[in-house]
Amino acid sequence: MSELAADPVAAWVQERLYREDADQRRLGLPSNQRTRNVSVASGRFLMLTARAMGARAVLEVGSSNGVSTIWLALAMRATGGRVTGTEILPARVEEANANLAAAGLSEFGEVVLGDARQTAAALTGPLDFVFIDAEKDDYVDHFAATFPLLRSGGLILADNVTSHDLSAYQAMLRECDDVETVTLPL
Repeated sequence: MSELAADPVAAWVQERLYREDADQRRLGLPSNQRTRNVSVASGRFLMLTARAMGARAVLEVGSSNGVSTIWLALAMRATGGRVTGTEILPARVEEANANLAAAGLSEFGEVVLGDARQTAAALTGPLDFVFIDAEKDDYVDHFAATFPLLRSGGLILADNVTSHDLSAYQAMLRECDDVETVTLPL
């Protein structure tokens, strides 16, 4: 996995997590029992995008075991920012924070327990970057909860819009006069 983080400690953690994810898929675990991590290409895209835009305040909706949080925390280390991840499963919150610590990135990110909509309601903003990768039926609600916190010129990136039926989410975006949208097949 040569495309992992340049940081050897973070890369070691990423390699372990991607290996665990591959094992879960190989065993045929149902999706609700898997960690459902972003691909390496998607993770690198997240990191490079957040870093390139100079994001310093990032919200991640749906952290699972922290793979995408690690990618975003790597960007935050470069920009001096911080990622706040959200997760509704207590065991995954613990796992994600342990993985951030093992990667040496706790200073740049944390995963909090709870529904992302409630977490967003407690934030004051502005956010530079929001990553949505949660239950697909909730994308419209997650957008509605986070968009008011987004700074002008900020970015909301939603995962899985080509691999899952997110037509309601995409239709909602096209209806918004103050949103520009593009779909990238990663």
